[in-house]
Amino acid sequence: MLKKNAVIALLLATGLAGCMSTPQERGLAGAVVGAAIADATDENMVAGAALGALAGAATCGIELGLPPCAPRY
Repeated sequence: MLKKNAVIALLLATGLAGCMSTPQERGLAGAVVGAAIADATDENMVAGAALGALAGAATCGIELGLPPCAPRY
């Protein structure tokens, strides 16, 4: 069951990665995936969502193969 949930979370993250162009979008996607992974591993979902949101929003300035974040003017 754990492997199935982890695979589903990774597929969701991969599918969402292409359309993330702002820190808010990446943070939201990170929160969703973080909560899903925390739930799959029987950990605190709120903490998982918070860590996922921070990790997602922090990836805007880092080259990870994702599109760069759009500048906010």
